[in-house]
Amino acid sequence: MMTNWKLIRLNFGQTPAHFGEVGIGLEESRERVRSDTLFSALISSYARLFGKEKVEELLENFQQSPCFRHSSTFIYRCQKDKYTYYLPKPLAFPKNYPIQKDLEFTKTYKKLSYLPLEVWQRWYQGEGFTNSDRLELINTTNKTAKDSDPLHKAGTFDYGQTFKIDKNPKVAIDRTTRSTNFYHTGFVQFESSPHQVESQPNQHSGLYFILNFPTTNPKLEKEIQATLKFLGEEGLGGERSSGAGRFDLEWLDLTEDWKKVVQHQQSNYCLISLFWDDSLSSDLLNETACYDIQERGGWIASSPSGYQKRRKMVRMFTEGSVFSANPQGKLANVTPEPFKAHKVYRSGVSLSLPISINS
Repeated sequence: MMTNWKLIRLNFGQTPAHFGEVGIGLEESRERVRSDTLFSALISSYARLFGKEKVEELLENFQQSPCFRHSSTFIYRCQKDKYTYYLPKPLAFPKNYPIQKDLEFTKTYKKLSYLPLEVWQRWYQGEGFTNSDRLELINTTNKTAKDSDPLHKAGTFDYGQTFKIDKNPKVAIDRTTRSTNFYHTGFVQFESSPHQVESQPNQHSGLYFILNFPTTNPKLEKEIQATLKFLGEEGLGGERSSGAGRFDLEWLDLTEDWKKVVQHQQSNYCLISLFWDDSLSSDLLNETACYDIQERGGWIASSPSGYQKRRKMVRMFTEGSVFSANPQGKLANVTPEPFKAHKVYRSGVSLSLPISINS
């Protein structure tokens, strides 16, 4: 079957963003957006651009067979025109990972939640974990590693430098009593170089995701591209009325490195999105499966009355979960009672990458 892959970069520049999660409140913000939230934002913008009938047709197609799949968003970093893409570290150990317990080594390894594409590909699709990797991790623990060492040079330990999260003071005014309430809201700010200087030419970071169309569909591609441009003008995440979350869109073909990753042939699969299904096969949940599960909820604000309503909660497999079969996923109907205006879906349609794991 023909497939069409796209690499989508979201460049926020100096614009802050608020990416909340269920249960953490306004004071906190994550640095990225998960696939279900991205899908909801995309569908909402698609409806505004193309109308009710078109979006209902699109969602009906998804119920039959997803007409596109996309990953969650992850961090990318550009330094001197070189792009580093971070992927979630699979929950299974990479090929050739040493079995023996070595606290010096595992201490630093466990802290790695995201890996640069270069390291991710080598560990999980290439030669696997090497003794030099082990030694460099030990040296990192002991603070004796060098910037020229392979893992450091690839940016393995630089993830936390690509963004910062600050809390901004806010004041809410009650419409009836005019009383005030002081609170803080968390915003993520990505790296940016507003003025190009020789010491830091074109250094910035942002979010990216991978988009896959199972069949060539130029019309749908143009619609999704237009929708994402519109979303960039409106803003992604919360606090959009304050101008947060606006981004410039880069709609790109896969680089050669990415092509090798998505076309690789392996017997296991690592989620790079959330995944939900109402019936799970034994092929997925066998003894080799490694996974985490997270509850996903939130609010809808499209009620004709204007009141917000909480969507039904659904439990999903998280990014980095590993299965021996390729999970497909479905849309979960999370329409709250007694909401009747339209159905509300949360996307559990998944996207995975092939990997090799320690056996």
